[in-house]
Amino acid sequence: MTPFRVALTGGIASGKTAVANLFATHGVPVIDTDVIAREVVEPGQPALAAVVDAFGTGVLAADGRLDRPRLRERIFGDAEARRSLEAILHPAIRAEMERQSRAAGGGYQVLVIPLLVEGGHRDHIDRVLVVDVPEATQIERLVRRDGVSRDQADAALRAQASRDARLAFADDVIENTGDVAALETRVAKLHGEYLRLAGA
Repeated sequence: MTPFRVALTGGIASGKTAVANLFATHGVPVIDTDVIAREVVEPGQPALAAVVDAFGTGVLAADGRLDRPRLRERIFGDAEARRSLEAILHPAIRAEMERQSRAAGGGYQVLVIPLLVEGGHRDHIDRVLVVDVPEATQIERLVRRDGVSRDQADAALRAQASRDARLAFADDVIENTGDVAALETRVAKLHGEYLRLAGA
């Protein structure tokens, strides 16, 4: 039987990791597709071989690992190349997510899916939880966290679904503009709600 699953999503630098970590403190299994995306392209994995078949050995670093910046450069501004890459990676990520989900158990599970709204699919999940902050906050955090310029931070935001699109997709929203205590309180409340919905 498929467990009750909550997809956790939000824009870049909205605080998804902080929220996921708080759910984990309640003993909730957390499955992060960003982590899985890195795992499926490790040396020896079929997805890495498929990426090399599609894009050539130029996307590999000297140690045989995927050279992410070079691959990003290769697909940047090339919609067809990006679709080819997604056609390789998305099924591999989905299959591994399903495998981890089946093994994880729990009263319910949190699946961290940053690009959920961009993908447009919610057939495998029961609730969508969006971590939301104003765009100005995202830009401030990105500049501080990643040392990028404001223009680069703005471009990163524009490359994702809009804030309105994410909120329209949400069943639940966490406003992440307060302090850690406020976040803990909101997560604890949702935890109780999700256990009730899951019948756990």
